[in-house]
Amino acid sequence: MQVSDIVNALNLTVYSGKSGLTREVDGGYVSDLLSDVMGHADTGNVWVTLQNHKNVMAIASLKDLAAIILVKGIEPEPDTLSQSNEEQIPILGTDLETFEVVGKIYELINK
Repeated sequence: MQVSDIVNALNLTVYSGKSGLTREVDGGYVSDLLSDVMGHADTGNVWVTLQNHKNVMAIASLKDLAAIILVKGIEPEPDTLSQSNEEQIPILGTDLETFEVVGKIYELINK
C-alpha cells in the first residue's frame, strides 16, 4: 500500500511532501514522544501524532518513515513544511481524533 492509498481512503489533507506520496507503507506507529518514535518506529511506518514542529521531520527522516499524519485539525509549522518537501516525506492531516484515524489505518493495512 502506498501513502496515496491512505490519503484517498481517509480523505486526508496533503500539506507537503507530495513527491513522497508513492512511498510504500509497511505499518504504523503512534506516539507524541519523539524519543519513543526514534527508538521504536520502523522504516516504512506512517507516524500518527499531534506534534507539528520541525523536529518531527528529523525523526521521520532518521527512521525513513513513509509519512506523518497530524490529527485533530493540527497544521504543521511553516519550517516543518519546507523540511517535508526537502525530505520527500509527506505531512498529512485529518480532523479525526488519534484513536479513530489509527483504527481506520489499521483496517486499511490489514485488509
